[in-house]
Amino acid sequence: MRLLYTLALHLALPFALLRLWWRGRAEPGYRESLGERFGLYDQDRPERLIWLHAVSVGEARAAQPLVRGLAASFPNHQVLMTCTTAAGRDTIRQVYGESVIAAYLPYDLPWAVQHFLEYFRPRLAILMETEVWPNLVAACDRNEVPLMLANARLSAHSAAGYRRWASLARPAFTAFRAVCAQSAADAERLRSLGARNVEVAGSLKFDVEPDESKVAAGREWRRELGRDVVLLASTREGEEASLLQQAIDALVVVVPRHPRRFDEVAALAQSRRTRQPRPAIGDRVHLGDTMGEMAFYYGACDVAVIGGSFAPLGGQNLIEALAVGAPVICGPHMFNFSEATELALQTGAAVQVADAAAAMREASGLLKDQDRRRRMGDAGKALCAAHRGATSRHLQVCRRLLGL
Repeated sequence: MRLLYTLALHLALPFALLRLWWRGRAEPGYRESLGERFGLYDQDRPERLIWLHAVSVGEARAAQPLVRGLAASFPNHQVLMTCTTAAGRDTIRQVYGESVIAAYLPYDLPWAVQHFLEYFRPRLAILMETEVWPNLVAACDRNEVPLMLANARLSAHSAAGYRRWASLARPAFTAFRAVCAQSAADAERLRSLGARNVEVAGSLKFDVEPDESKVAAGREWRRELGRDVVLLASTREGEEASLLQQAIDALVVVVPRHPRRFDEVAALAQSRRTRQPRPAIGDRVHLGDTMGEMAFYYGACDVAVIGGSFAPLGGQNLIEALAVGAPVICGPHMFNFSEATELALQTGAAVQVADAAAAMREASGLLKDQDRRRRMGDAGKALCAAHRGATSRHLQVCRRLLGL
């Protein structure tokens, strides 16, 4: 089955390159470092290197406590961070600067991943969340690079998809030396697909500390604005229009999940942060078209509505909002963050609604109830404090795999 998979990848290569070029119109990063997509690199190659792959923005941000822990625990090792998207690479640059080596992960072609492994020679490989590439995993096994799946999550829907391709997926899951699952349910689904040495380590996202300077800047922006603010956080295609149909007596700040959609969503707004940092008094919608400022936006808002949850897309990470103390509203589709969502609902830190119209009605009600907002915010911060510790559990596994 892996042979057929590899053949299909080779046949798809011309289309993949065309897609990179097409996406590069809006995000020039897709047209940069094309050789890296095929395992060709010119970065420094330190003697001792730990490699961590974070596919895009969310995973790169979630990896912060683990990357910091790796640097502190293994000071004689350099960290290489790879990603797949241009936005992910920008995030690595913004968040980590020169403290890590940044590169694109090659396509999952046997010769490309072999070139990658031979060039960097990592002593430990860490894949974040659900990144399971059959040829890459097989190459790590063949080259005796210990491979770990970190912060692993697997929804029932995704597990069913892997089972349909069991002859391809099962050998890959079996080859992982260790798996750190976010929850017991994730661990059970991963074991059912063949993963071994699975332990429940919790979510690294609870260990991410919001940038207090950005939170403070957001709160000052809100104070100077003198208006209630509802944040539509990490919205996806089609969500903005449906959420904005409901009239609300507040400034609505929209932050799309993908930077390539900034110009598209700008048509729905009267101002945007990169051109008019402080919206006019009469503006109803303000576009947050900046990267790396979610802590600012959560600090600035009175209520946060989590995007990606009003269509069956699995939702977006709500933990950063909880950590800042923002009252959270989410839609019905949060299956990619099911455990964190359930915990937030149980503790009263979040409210789940049926659709976009209900979300904005709930937000309107919360704006009128300051005490409830305060209780929700306090519950969110307490929840995050109670569930920290995943980083130390991940680092224990890393030590074992490194033989230290």
